[in-house]
Amino acid sequence: MTDMQITATLADHLPPAERPLCYGGFWLRFWAYCLDVIVVSSLNRLIVWPLFRLFDWPLAQDGLFAPAAVAAAVVFYAYFVLMTKAFGQTLGKMVFGLKVVDERGEPLTWLTVLFREVVGKFIAKKLLFIGFLFVAFSEKKKGMHDQFADTIVVRE
Repeated sequence: MTDMQITATLADHLPPAERPLCYGGFWLRFWAYCLDVIVVSSLNRLIVWPLFRLFDWPLAQDGLFAPAAVAAAVVFYAYFVLMTKAFGQTLGKMVFGLKVVDERGEPLTWLTVLFREVVGKFIAKKLLFIGFLFVAFSEKKKGMHDQFADTIVVRE
């Protein structure tokens, strides 16, 4: 057995609090995000669009602030904020075994989650998604939004 296999075997027998952190890398996080986009799109088509049709509101998304676009954005951000605050992970992260934790080991606060999921990701997206590429190259696999909020994504 190699040293890495021995270390992995020993780490499996340690209590969860004593195991070394294994950070969630770029591709795991990318595919988890793709799954989350499918979930959010499904929510919009199953809930938001039928409500717009029921109340005879226009579904045309002619502009950035069209009612349907605003509703879709609210569902998108609410999903990420509420899931991250309640479970520390979205459905996509659950499937891929990832979890968002505070770098200091404290429970995630509303302010931390809002700053990470709304402010941090908004800035990362506005910079041509370069803020997400930080995950691929940083030591702790932290995206720009993680650095703003002092969070890390770990493998469970």
